[in-house]
Amino acid sequence: MEGVHYTVELKGNNIDLTEDGVAHAEIILGTDDLWDENDPWARFVMNALKAKVFYRRDVQYIVRDGKAIIINELTGRVEPKRRWSDGIHQAVEAKEGLKIQADSVIVAQITYQSLFKLYPKLSGMTGTAKTEEKEFSKMFKMPVIEVPTNLPNIRTARGKWQYVRAEVESMFQLGRPVLVGTTSVESSEYLSELLKVHKIPHNVLNARPKYAAREAEIIAQAGRKHAITISTNMAGRGTDIILGGNPKMLAKEIVEDNILPFLTHEPPNIDMEGESTSHKGLSNVELSPSSVGLLAKAAIMSKYIHKSERNEWSLSKAKSTIAESIEMGQMIGMEKLQERMTEESEMYPLCDAIGLAYLSVLRDCEVHCSFEGAAVKRLGGLHVVGTSLHESRRIDNQLRGRAGRQGDPGSTRFMVSLQDEIFQKFNLDTEWAVRLISRITNDEDIAIESNVVVKQLLGLQINAEKYYFGIRKSLVEFDEVLEVQRKHVYNLRQVILSGDSESCSEQIFQYMQAVADEIVLVNVDPQKPPKAWNLVKLLDEFVSLGGKLSESFKDIREQNLQSALEQMQGWGPVKADSFALPNMPLPPDSFRGIRKRTSSITRWFSICVDDTSKKGRYTNTVNLLRKYFGDFLIATYLNAVQESRYDDAYIGGIEREVLLKTLDTLWKDHLVNMNKLSSAVNVRSFGHRNPLEEYKIDGCRFFISMLSATRRLTVESLVHYWSSPMESEEIFNTEDQ
Repeated sequence: MEGVHYTVELKGNNIDLTEDGVAHAEIILGTDDLWDENDPWARFVMNALKAKVFYRRDVQYIVRDGKAIIINELTGRVEPKRRWSDGIHQAVEAKEGLKIQADSVIVAQITYQSLFKLYPKLSGMTGTAKTEEKEFSKMFKMPVIEVPTNLPNIRTARGKWQYVRAEVESMFQLGRPVLVGTTSVESSEYLSELLKVHKIPHNVLNARPKYAAREAEIIAQAGRKHAITISTNMAGRGTDIILGGNPKMLAKEIVEDNILPFLTHEPPNIDMEGESTSHKGLSNVELSPSSVGLLAKAAIMSKYIHKSERNEWSLSKAKSTIAESIEMGQMIGMEKLQERMTEESEMYPLCDAIGLAYLSVLRDCEVHCSFEGAAVKRLGGLHVVGTSLHESRRIDNQLRGRAGRQGDPGSTRFMVSLQDEIFQKFNLDTEWAVRLISRITNDEDIAIESNVVVKQLLGLQINAEKYYFGIRKSLVEFDEVLEVQRKHVYNLRQVILSGDSESCSEQIFQYMQAVADEIVLVNVDPQKPPKAWNLVKLLDEFVSLGGKLSESFKDIREQNLQSALEQMQGWGPVKADSFALPNMPLPPDSFRGIRKRTSSITRWFSICVDDTSKKGRYTNTVNLLRKYFGDFLIATYLNAVQESRYDDAYIGGIEREVLLKTLDTLWKDHLVNMNKLSSAVNVRSFGHRNPLEEYKIDGCRFFISMLSATRRLTVESLVHYWSSPMESEEIFNTEDQ
């Protein structure tokens, strides 16, 4: 129960369990500690509460075909391939009683800001960028230039009505087209029911399939006389509402209404395709006798084809045939179609008949829409009604921008309730407004207009924009840390993908030397004598790499290595391309050829000039130890590859595949860890530490660890593979499947 077991912060979408809530959850789940690392119930409890409070059906998602599908709150469209992360989507599925699917795996991630910065040149065009001018300047160092309007802007600011239905009804009686903008599927359908009660014909456009499938038709006729359209957010619709209607879409609907019944008997799926928009209280197009005749001919031909074919046409096939015929008719033109279809012809192609009928109907529709458009302009143009304020002025401006385009007349009114989510989320003190309104009237039908109220609402939106800008800015700052790592990984992948077999082999040799270096440097201290080194663990780690390397070192004892190190004291220059420790196994003779000998010498120079490792009296001995184990590891690997007797192309393919698979797998795990870290570091602010700096420090440590694990796992995989190629190939194939 809210307020007893948990508290809600709408602004940040956060939920906190109270002490009573924790105790209650532990009793229900039969656990002593919700945050027990071995049995972590807390994450599931918090996700379940978030799914209950913040993720509402028909607002944040819809349920379709047994799945919870996300609704983009900015565009109002569904996003079937997107899933919420961190277990939220699974919690929503559990809430709705749906089949719970596996959690999504992050393969790669990047913020929009970082993605845009990858382009050498950046520009854009939108009608609502001016309100975000400061953000564009700060994020992208880009100015916002205001382009003068093509035609004079004749929009005027008008007051708000609290009762949308009455506003819509009055406009409908006048004949003006109305566009009502809502913020969710739920609110659009609630308003639709209100209009149905008052018998006001209208169209609905939201994320439900039956409406989304007819989006183009609904928008095309939204500017006709008496047209009422209820739509969720209009952002990204990308279609102008033409006053008087779109003649092309209207002509297509007329052709479909006349031809479809003769091509197929399959009824339309109302749940998926919705109802036709051509009978929503709009005026009928008066067709010319020639259009009526051509439609009749096309209908007769359709009926003949339907009877002559054995298989019943599906509705989708019939619709696609009509669409193709219309497209062909527009390309060929009326004159050529008339030449192909003479009056004396008893048989003629169906596509030609439909195309010619469409072009004739289109001429009638153009005349009708032109007259109706002029009538709508005289009435005042499109009237836009906003049912609530958004958290961004840009979204409201996008809705306003549907009216009064290109010099057309139009008007906009917003209805705002003190119970709207924006007031609750940002904790605006509305008591003063309630007292003020109650003094004026208790009637909801009376519009309350005041410059003070307008300024308060504008200030609220600006504060909301600042809040979300701060979140985006913080997100970009955190992503800049990940951007450096992402570039390194992607560059490494590109080198692996574009390089030849020789470069892949060289990459592997570098990995092997790095693994040898890490094992040696972890277990020895150049400031202490060899007797103090942990040689037993050092040898065990090399044996654990497996393959033929373990066979070479399994009989070596600490005493052997200790004796070798004592004999090395005071050694001068060594032969870098054929170096071995006394009383220790000799590396296989695999450094034949000038290229491999040169590679060995280069690695020795790199070891000698390495300034990242700890320095001391015994640094030279440590370097010789690094060189010996690196050479031994590489030589053993090369020997195993040569004994396999596979050709170079196959060997190169295996090496490239292992390099990529290992890197991709550990990079995905690293992204998950970085996401967890970004959430965890915020708590450190209570200790007066900067979360961003903490993220940078720990993120760098995580990345270094990831690269080290990548090298180690790559080396282990390759050593194991070439020790028993046939067995390893079966394992590889199983993993791919």
